Amino acid sequence: MKLNISISQFAPKLNNMKSNIEFIEGQINKTNSEIIIFPELATSGYYYTDKVELAEQTLESKSKYLKHFEELAKKLNKIIVLGFPELDGKLIYNSAGIFFPTPELNKIYRKTHLFYKEKFIFEAGNSGFSNIYYPEFDLNMGTMICYDWRFPEVARTLALKGADLIVCPSNLVTGVWDNVMVARALENKVNVAVANRVGTETRGDDELVFNGNSAIYEYNGKKLVQAGAINEELISTVIDPEKTRDKSFNPYNDIFKDRRKQYYY
Repeated sequence: MKLNISISQFAPKLNNMKSNIEFIEGQINKTNSEIIIFPELATSGYYYTDKVELAEQTLESKSKYLKHFEELAKKLNKIIVLGFPELDGKLIYNSAGIFFPTPELNKIYRKTHLFYKEKFIFEAGNSGFSNIYYPEFDLNMGTMICYDWRFPEVARTLALKGADLIVCPSNLVTGVWDNVMVARALENKVNVAVANRVGTETRGDDELVFNGNSAIYEYNGKKLVQAGAINEELISTVIDPEKTRDKSFNPYNDIFKDRRKQYYY
């Protein structure tokens, strides 16, 4: 089954959850795609240096706002993925909500590898990596967040668990990730969707420039669609999840069956 997939690349407003959530809802209603992905920390903005300030923007897993996205996913028959700061007791995680038309499948993924000054604000994620199968779309989907891409074990783990598609909500600021995402798709024979943000956030003398270029890569490493580096954009394409499941690339080689794990660290 071929699926329409979209990425909403935008500039979340720091400390303005209401505005960000209104924008996200508008984008969800705007696209006819079965899957729509938003950036990391899409509800809050990114560059927090104080836990007290960030705490005002956090959402608990049973928040009315997250419940609303659950209801939208069910009502519109869409898969919705978006980043948000999750409050669990007194701990704050950099998380992504994954909402399916079937609420029982919904999951929160907590970012495993923290980048830059995130280490002073967030807890390292403890959710682990999961593949979720949605029968109606015949889709297996795994999730990672931003800096997780630097660790090839993440994409490989998700692929070994059966993912046809890896989604990656992001706030990327480096200039090297685009080259590596091609490899993540090719080496695992999976589709990869990177939802980056645009804009600039400044704290004191420290400035972060988010470089956009959100993209969706096919299982063979081909870039199917890409946004620009500066503007807010809604980009869409079509993927065929079933084509990722045969891991062979000639009559004699299969990238998973050929693995010799006894020699790996």
